[in-house]
Amino acid sequence: MGFDVEKIRAEFPILTTEMRGRRLTYLDSAASAQKPRAVIDAMSDFYSDHYANIHRGVYQLSAEATAEYEAVRTRVAKFIGARDPREIVFVRNATEAINLVVRTWGEENIGKGDEIVLTVMEHHANIVPWQMLASRRGATIRVAEINDAGVLDVEHLTSLFSSRTKLLALAHVSNALGTINPVAELVSLARERGIVTLVDGAQAIPHQPVDVGALDCDFYAFSGHKVFGPSGAGVLHGRLSLLEAMPPFLGGGDMIESVTFEGTTFAPVPQKFEAGTPDIASVIGLGAAIDYLDQIGMDEISAYEHELLLYATDRLQKVPGLRILGMAPEKAAVLSFVLSSAHPHDIGTVLDGEGIAVRAGHHCAQPLMKRMGVPATARASFAFYNTRDEIDRLTDALIKTAKLFA
Repeated sequence: MGFDVEKIRAEFPILTTEMRGRRLTYLDSAASAQKPRAVIDAMSDFYSDHYANIHRGVYQLSAEATAEYEAVRTRVAKFIGARDPREIVFVRNATEAINLVVRTWGEENIGKGDEIVLTVMEHHANIVPWQMLASRRGATIRVAEINDAGVLDVEHLTSLFSSRTKLLALAHVSNALGTINPVAELVSLARERGIVTLVDGAQAIPHQPVDVGALDCDFYAFSGHKVFGPSGAGVLHGRLSLLEAMPPFLGGGDMIESVTFEGTTFAPVPQKFEAGTPDIASVIGLGAAIDYLDQIGMDEISAYEHELLLYATDRLQKVPGLRILGMAPEKAAVLSFVLSSAHPHDIGTVLDGEGIAVRAGHHCAQPLMKRMGVPATARASFAFYNTRDEIDRLTDALIKTAKLFA
């Protein structure tokens, strides 16, 4: 039957709205994805009929809420191929997940003279926390380069490994270029040298099958709002042995076994890292998003989005004065581009007037922008609810923009 995109679009209420008197064309899913009715309904139902605080109550409503919350942990583990649900820690987003690792594993294992290897294409969330750690601990950041097509230079990256390298942290998929990095290969090379690995999976999880067991990375982080779930829920996957050895991130309720003024004993993982009342409803929504993606199939989603990428790449290259940044052979459905006659913010403004939502700026990737020789780009990022017709609308609007600023 093929991929029924119109049926899928009908499940996203916001896609029926109008912006600037025109039907919304939403091309900013890399920043945050839209939500299907299944997610909205699951959260509404939880708040309406099932809400109670979790892990503490002996009454039925609390027990049911706890069971539903913990069931999501099991579903997330299965969805990403984790070996054990205890390896799933709920956080607010990928940024918090990375900071958790920095403040626990990093503080315990990174010392003066040690080295952390990053790539030039990292999101600021996978740069700044490591810089802050390196400053506190006297460590050094080393940066792997890319070529002009936006492909990671694996040879250069591995040449950075030394006896002092303690960590390799890299994006699975670049948020600004869409480049898909050879994570399994790089994790294997790092593991041979005893180097711990953290993968920022925020841009990979929504768009392709991910198996953290097969990748064999030590940590994997992603945000719920990018995986068609709500904001407020994210995931850190960690190797169980590492999580068990790490100190808590935050102190307070729900992460303890017992407390006296003489000392505290902590709960086992993952509760050790989940202090206080979590965003319960957002975790429920994340579970609904994962169920929704499972119903469609990640292989089917990946294949459809790849078709959109090929079509959009061909169409946009016909716009006068437009240059696409990042032409990696292995790439997710992200197109960053510049126009010779217009600043990216002007592009975004004109497109907004046409009801088309794209991102304009440095995309929290300023070192990458510097490497590509631009201060900013406009970025169209696609999801499985987008269509060729929307790409045609984008193309026509960009031709209009190019003429307007000529």
